[in-house]
Amino acid sequence: MLTANERIDGMLANRTGKVFRRPSRSVLIDNAVNHWNAVRLESGALVTWTPRDSTGRSPSDTLIVRRPESEPKIDWSSPYAIPVEPEVFDMVLNDMIVSLEHRDRLYVLDKVIGADPEYALPVCAIMDNPLGGLFVDNMFREPPADMRNSRFGDTPFFLLVNQYGKLDPERYEGILRRLPDGSTSRKVVIMDFDRRIGIVFGFSYMGAIKKLMFSVMNYYLPEVGVLPLHCSANEGTRRDTAVFLGMSGTGKTTLSTDPHRALIGDDEHGWSDRGIFNFENGCYAKLYKLDPRKEPDVYNAVFHPDHYLSHGALVENLMVYPTGDYDFDDDRFTQNSRASYPLRYLSRTRDDALGDHPRTMILLTADAYGVLPPIARLSPDQAMFWFMMGYTSKLAGTETGVVEPQVMFSRFFGAPFMPRHPADYTDLLGKKLAEHRTRVFLVNTGWTGGVYGQGERMDINLTRAMVNAALEGALDEVKYQSDPVFGLSIPVTCPGVPPQVLNPINTWPDKDSYHESARRLVEEFVAHFTRKFAGKVPDNVAAQCPGGRAEIAGTV
Repeated sequence: MLTANERIDGMLANRTGKVFRRPSRSVLIDNAVNHWNAVRLESGALVTWTPRDSTGRSPSDTLIVRRPESEPKIDWSSPYAIPVEPEVFDMVLNDMIVSLEHRDRLYVLDKVIGADPEYALPVCAIMDNPLGGLFVDNMFREPPADMRNSRFGDTPFFLLVNQYGKLDPERYEGILRRLPDGSTSRKVVIMDFDRRIGIVFGFSYMGAIKKLMFSVMNYYLPEVGVLPLHCSANEGTRRDTAVFLGMSGTGKTTLSTDPHRALIGDDEHGWSDRGIFNFENGCYAKLYKLDPRKEPDVYNAVFHPDHYLSHGALVENLMVYPTGDYDFDDDRFTQNSRASYPLRYLSRTRDDALGDHPRTMILLTADAYGVLPPIARLSPDQAMFWFMMGYTSKLAGTETGVVEPQVMFSRFFGAPFMPRHPADYTDLLGKKLAEHRTRVFLVNTGWTGGVYGQGERMDINLTRAMVNAALEGALDEVKYQSDPVFGLSIPVTCPGVPPQVLNPINTWPDKDSYHESARRLVEEFVAHFTRKFAGKVPDNVAAQCPGGRAEIAGTV
């Protein structure tokens, strides 16, 4: 019986249709324009639109194959670790191969994930859509000169993609997800860590490709002593590296884009014994509400003028009118309009996408309760705790009368893409912080002077001043005061920032309301920690849970 890899190789060898092996960007662009749903913008960038049901990821349709080799390493208690049996994977793989065998054209790209040659994961991406191929070319990296130096060897991870195909719902009834209308899902994303195969079937949203490979790296890297981070990274003129961890809406991209610092990468990195390295070759930027005046680098990277065969920036689901004009604020199709482009399209980057060990780590949160300080210094134990919790606030919306924040905990600031047990990530972080004496700061880009709906969003210029002070070491020698509620160390002074802003209680006109809001957030922390992590992390980390820290530690 043929192995999965032999079946894939056989499909490529025995096809009668055309196979584009390692196609150039111009070939992918030309094919996308002439054979698929892609339109040239006046700038030369391409724009495409996906079906309505595929404008974002679907965690409920993202599965992990459960095999004896990897089963003990995966945290199956996570809502994002949905197991599937090997027999189901074989069914989907067979359907994928059959679907690709009958396409007129196939595109095969040999790339790697990871800028450090020692940790570069070889990827063989096979798909029938040149748009998907262009996305891979934008986002994945060229192989290093000698793959034998990689810890992952020269055996590729196969990535099979049929973005517009549909599975037979009768064949998968009772196996794949049941939809609200009672029917069976016709699309799926599956990762087989042990067989080194990933499948994207039926998702035309390009982010499904990116995040599958992100999850794969986050599984493999801890086994070779590398900490994967959902973060942006940049470098100062003194070769000082900083990393910014945070969920969507916390300012990760905005704060790491600095005209005085070179960008290493904006989303996914590994921290090895050699330093920081970007996973990717490009950026996948949100376009909704993009302001060219505030984010000129992103705007110019996507919409700079060039011949379309040389451009290659790929825009998804942006509202474009017949005149060729586009509207970043129009969300009638989706708020998740995106653009992918190579890092080299930005004005100031590290060409090798490598950096030294981080001198500073910034953990970003947008606290809609308005009770966290705008900046606080964290001890190593606190850093491990806040990294593990991944707290931010998700707003219910901006409708009149909606003032209640929704607490969001996404462990390691990227829960859907971190499949291993929590200690695999937190232990590595603690080790690296101690070894390299990295300074860690919690930065709140959320609300001050009151909860969402009553207070104000923290002024971005003040946040930039605080971040710059942290990066330049200006907060190393100042005095700190302890926050009695969250146990955080708050600087008494910070260059360029009014002192009364630094302690959140000072900005609230009603102090009783501040204490009530703080109490409610503490309750959320205690409940989530007790439910998800009690008994799974060391006492020194558990003791950092705000409110009842001693009691929580005693449960471990």
